[in-house]
Amino acid sequence: MAHRVDHEYDYLLKMVLIGDSGVGKSNILSRFTRNEFSLDSKSTIGVEFATRTLQIAGKTIKAQIWDTAGQERYRAITSAYYRGAVGALLVYDITKKQSFDNVQRWLRELRDHADSNIVIMMAGNKSDLNHLRAVSEEDAHMLAEKEGLSFLETSALEAVNIEKAFQTILTEIYHIISKKALAAQAAASVAAPAPGTTINVADSYGGTTKSCCST
Repeated sequence: MAHRVDHEYDYLLKMVLIGDSGVGKSNILSRFTRNEFSLDSKSTIGVEFATRTLQIAGKTIKAQIWDTAGQERYRAITSAYYRGAVGALLVYDITKKQSFDNVQRWLRELRDHADSNIVIMMAGNKSDLNHLRAVSEEDAHMLAEKEGLSFLETSALEAVNIEKAFQTILTEIYHIISKKALAAQAAASVAAPAPGTTINVADSYGGTTKSCCST
C-alpha cells in the first residue's frame, strides 16, 4: 500500500511485523511508534496496527505498521493482512534458536501472500540479552545474505537499532517508488509528442507529404 496523498503526508506505506510469538514484535512496534516498552506485554491476538509519520528525502511518509500474531491458530486471520504491504520486518529472538529456525518458514509465507517487490529486513531482537544468546550474529548474516535480506540486531528494551531498522526499510521503499514514478514520467513523455512538434503525414493518393502541426 503506497498511496499518494496531497495534504497531511506524501505517501502512506503499509508494513508488517512477522515472526514467532514472543520474539518482541509488539514492543518493537510500541518503541518505534510511541517510544514505549512493556515488560509484561501480552501476546497479540489477531492483528493490531499503529502509525508514525516521518521525513524521508524531504517527503512526509506515514508508516502504517501491522503487528501480526505469531501463534499458529491466528495464521488464517493474518494472511490477508499481507496484501498491500510494501515492507516487512521479520523478527526472531536471539535467545531462542527455534524462532531463528522458523525464519525461512515465515519468509515462504510472506513471499506467498505479499507483493514480489516487498522490502524485507530480518531483525534479531533482544540483543540486550547477549549473555543468553542462542543464535550467532554470523549465522544470521549468512542467512540474510542467502535470502537477499538486510539484517540488524535490535533491542526494543534498550531502543537499539529500532529507529534504524524502520528508517532503512522505509527509505528503500521510497527509493523504489521514486524510481517507478520517474520511469512512468519518462514513458509518458516518450509516448506523447511535445506541443508544437511538426508531424509528417503521408498522402495516400499522390505519395506526397503534408506537414501538420499539433497543438
